[in-house]
Amino acid sequence: MSDRPVRFGLIGFGAWGQHHANAITVTDGAELVAIAARSDTSVAAAKEKYPDAAVYNDYRELVAREDIDFVDVVVPSHLHHAVATAVLQAGKHLLLEKPMGVSMDECDDMIRIANQQKRLFAVGHELRLSSMWGKAKELIDEGFIGDPLYALVELSRNPYRQGADGWRYDIDRVGSWILEEPIHFFDLARWYLERSGQPERIYATANSRQPGRPELQDNFSAIMHFSGGSYAVVSQTLAAFEHHQTAKITGTKGALWASWSGAQDRTRHPTFSLRGFDGNEVVTIPIDKPTGELFELEDQVARVVQAHRSGVPLHCTAEDGRWSVAMCLAAEASVRSGNIVSIGDYIS
Repeated sequence: MSDRPVRFGLIGFGAWGQHHANAITVTDGAELVAIAARSDTSVAAAKEKYPDAAVYNDYRELVAREDIDFVDVVVPSHLHHAVATAVLQAGKHLLLEKPMGVSMDECDDMIRIANQQKRLFAVGHELRLSSMWGKAKELIDEGFIGDPLYALVELSRNPYRQGADGWRYDIDRVGSWILEEPIHFFDLARWYLERSGQPERIYATANSRQPGRPELQDNFSAIMHFSGGSYAVVSQTLAAFEHHQTAKITGTKGALWASWSGAQDRTRHPTFSLRGFDGNEVVTIPIDKPTGELFELEDQVARVVQAHRSGVPLHCTAEDGRWSVAMCLAAEASVRSGNIVSIGDYIS
């Protein structure tokens, strides 16, 4: 174990990448050494905001540096595989934004290289670190609701941001809208119901309010069955307002109900609550600190620092990230076919 700061390189300095940069700089034990950004505008912004960091147009210059421990990759989804493999082949540890990849072949290739290089590989499912969504998991593991049988994870929000050059609305670059935000909810559902085995099959449906763009799924819902008999419902609408997320988990003994609301997803002033029924009474469960993706992003950086320094387990491994991609791809196949799809066809 070393007290030396964990030196980070950051690839991607768009809107979300800038939040990653801030999370690194405010985390004890982390140091932002270098940034790579594609556009001249982003390079100039990075130099102005972080004058002590080296800034590059070409991410390959960053990964070639010998003074970087961890590289945080925050680029459009279709670039994840190329950038992540370059990072891993350069012998750096990797924190990769979700989705891990846009195909199972990409996921498998990255895992293979990480194993060969013996590198840490974390995937950005930061909701697992939430003081509220994570507290729900702790209560499930403690037996608060008995054996979990059902989970609903639902989001109602305003439309997605376009992303740099409109990449999020280009299906060839985003891969699938199910890989954007529902991937977080599939990960939570699998995490909450893990005592019931693994997801086996899924049925999903979706529609779009955008003429001629059925692939842009403004409304999406899926039902996913687990090997032990539990099932989960994941649902999202992008045709609403603000940002409102709910998780309800029921079991043989009780139930949990978590809710989060904000004017936008990246607010630092949300409203949130966690209520539980243990079979006897309904209680409000205290949350020890604010929850929201900006807070969890900081917790995520702190967790990879701990993993690097002292071997604390990663919050979300590459294998977990691979499962999340498999669930989403199976859901996408179900939307297209109208049929129930075996998740085993993707995860095997």
